[in-house]
Amino acid sequence: MATLFISDLHLSADRPDITSLFIQFLNNEARQAEALYILGDLFEAWLGDDMVLPEYAEAIAAMKALSGSGVPVFIMHGNRDFLLGETFASMSGTTLLDDPTTIDLYGKPTLLLHGDTLCTDDVKYQQFRAMVRNPAWQQQMLALSPEERLALAKQYREMSQAETGNKAEDIMDVNQQTLEQVMKSKGVYHMIHGHTHRPAIHDFNIDSQAATRIVLGDWYEQGSVLVCDDNSCELQGLKA
Repeated sequence: MATLFISDLHLSADRPDITSLFIQFLNNEARQAEALYILGDLFEAWLGDDMVLPEYAEAIAAMKALSGSGVPVFIMHGNRDFLLGETFASMSGTTLLDDPTTIDLYGKPTLLLHGDTLCTDDVKYQQFRAMVRNPAWQQQMLALSPEERLALAKQYREMSQAETGNKAEDIMDVNQQTLEQVMKSKGVYHMIHGHTHRPAIHDFNIDSQAATRIVLGDWYEQGSVLVCDDNSCELQGLKA
């Protein structure tokens, strides 16, 4: 059996094929897993547990069925679905994880993150992240009407797309010094994260100690899953 990791599905009504692929994955490959970890941005937008968009209902039910079958499902907030709460966890049968979280992956301490906190060269994004992760800001957001939340989410998405189009690619990637500092502070030499949409396995050294950083792929053109067992970890693609 293996432990599975995915991230950056960005489920939305605009890409029903990806939602269908995710449900197919939950009903098949994931049923054979020891556990499934979703490291952020499962949804393109999550506007509060009291406002579940209709296009998410089937996927949530499939996650509930997977956890009900005995496969634990863990989920971490991303930069698109940072308002996921305990009500969502209950309705989906998932367990919310702090960002970052260290797990024991077949005897290897492994740090799990969404990954956006490592992109410290993108100063504007880090300022925005600090704002939307502020509990006071989140309370104000959740106090808005559904229509107001939808409008604000659309505004932020358009701003993000405009900003991204004007930024150099390297600014939006992980800062190597930051990630090494984080790994040293947590006492780990193995890391798994998403966010950057640049799937790869990076081997490097920290103070002469071998270290590995695995970046999960997104689910825009196809599915992407990291399959880990007690021998190795392998990035695999998924197609409908």
